[in-house]
Amino acid sequence: GASVPDEMDEDTFMKLAAERFASLKNEDGKVKKSALTLPSGAGCDNIILLSDSYKVSHWKQYPPNTTLVYSYFESRGGKYDEVCFFGLQYLLKKYLTGVVVTKEKIDQAEKLYEAHFMGQQFYREGWEYILNEKGGVLPVKICAVPEGTVVAAKTPLMTVENTDPKCFWLTNFLETLLVQVWAPMTVATHSREQKKVIQAYLEATADDAAMAGLGFKLHDFGFRGVSSVETAGINGAGHLVNFIGTDTVAAMNVAIEYYGAPCGPNPTPDVFPPFLCPGYSIPASEHSTITSWTKDGELDALRNMLEQYPVGIVACVSDSFDVFKACSEMWGTELKELILSRPAGSPLVVRPDSGDPATTALKCLEILGEKIGCEMNSKGYKILHPNVRMIWGDGIDYESLQDILSTITGAGWSSDNTAFGSGGGLLQKLNRDTQKCAFKCSMAVVDGEEREVFKDPITDPGKKSKKGRLSIHQEEGGWVTKMGPDADVKTSAIVPVFEDGALLVDHMWSDVTGRAAVASPSPYVIPAAPAAAAAAEEA
Repeated sequence: GASVPDEMDEDTFMKLAAERFASLKNEDGKVKKSALTLPSGAGCDNIILLSDSYKVSHWKQYPPNTTLVYSYFESRGGKYDEVCFFGLQYLLKKYLTGVVVTKEKIDQAEKLYEAHFMGQQFYREGWEYILNEKGGVLPVKICAVPEGTVVAAKTPLMTVENTDPKCFWLTNFLETLLVQVWAPMTVATHSREQKKVIQAYLEATADDAAMAGLGFKLHDFGFRGVSSVETAGINGAGHLVNFIGTDTVAAMNVAIEYYGAPCGPNPTPDVFPPFLCPGYSIPASEHSTITSWTKDGELDALRNMLEQYPVGIVACVSDSFDVFKACSEMWGTELKELILSRPAGSPLVVRPDSGDPATTALKCLEILGEKIGCEMNSKGYKILHPNVRMIWGDGIDYESLQDILSTITGAGWSSDNTAFGSGGGLLQKLNRDTQKCAFKCSMAVVDGEEREVFKDPITDPGKKSKKGRLSIHQEEGGWVTKMGPDADVKTSAIVPVFEDGALLVDHMWSDVTGRAAVASPSPYVIPAAPAAAAAAEEA
């Protein structure tokens, strides 16, 4: 507090520590181990502080005698026509489950908000009611589609309502935190759309056996390119819903801790993979480990990669100086025999990460094919010798990925020759408007009667919101939303997942990834080459 000095002598410190002990001890005269750490209300663990400022004042603004507020979350459209719902369970487990309101947190919030608003706007009585009458758990009910479910845009994904009439204000107070599900959901959607593209090109240009490697074709390089460790974790986990290649360690932690993803030796002997994990990676170089050998020592640096990792896949950046020379004179000539002598299943993966992605990737494939060897596959496309492949990991997003695949396959190369690595374009170069995510109130109970609540701005019809209670149903023609008196919550795909502080459904990782699977054949349609399109139009 303000009375505690920034610096103190031992006597003062011990006196304050004794006062702290006296305030925390139980009937047996003991304190819990947690007392040695920062107060539970510190930092971002205080649910009362995890909201937009203006929501602190909203408890006064609802109509008199409001007893229930019912709101929903959806993607109102956006870049993609369908969305893969993911990430709510993380938010529920981390921030909402169990006792989350304490006197200490209320005191901390009151102090901050009084200064923030330069006066009292904080609803202390409301939070004390939750503490004293509800035991510190949140009296709300949250329903949602099962995580990993893919639904059409403009379909409700989650509903929230208060379960205590005195806490009608709590529903939309939680909007700020709950809407942050937009991020992992949008990454899961964005990643899945890229999976459709990659899958379609493999189906068209690769041998059938190549489909087994689809999960490794888009590798997450995004840890350093995001705004925080938490962002890396939840957004990176969104990518792992679709692929199993990642260098974002925090993403695996989220999948393991919050979704029960397996991690450890495979319990089934002699079955690949020998270890189970939500994501996998391989030894790979970075520019510092190559350029530290100096420009004149680049050949030795590349040779070192092959010698240090004689078995298994290994990737090596090859654009430190002259990527074409590296492919032709080093990998393709000086080190060719080392590459060809590697055991089966242990390819070198060349990484050219500079220049125009599509043209540079094609030129590197041409050089590697000429120098190390290639053959025609069953679909009539060229495929490199099995001991060499390529990964492009610079500037990859939904658009550039298509450009590269279109260019190399248009030149007769199978898409199976290359994988992709994506960082900011995968995890960070997205925002809430990518899928136009919104949380809106659609029903309230005032004076004991339900009333439909909606917005319909004349300046933007796209922001018209839904009315009444909501249910969604998968019918033969697609997803259907039923509203108000037509809603059928008993058969709705939106099901209860959280109520009064308790998690009702614990989605397992395998179930989430299973729901998100892309159908075969891929629904993505490969665009016709300009010449072919013109000919088809003339015909």
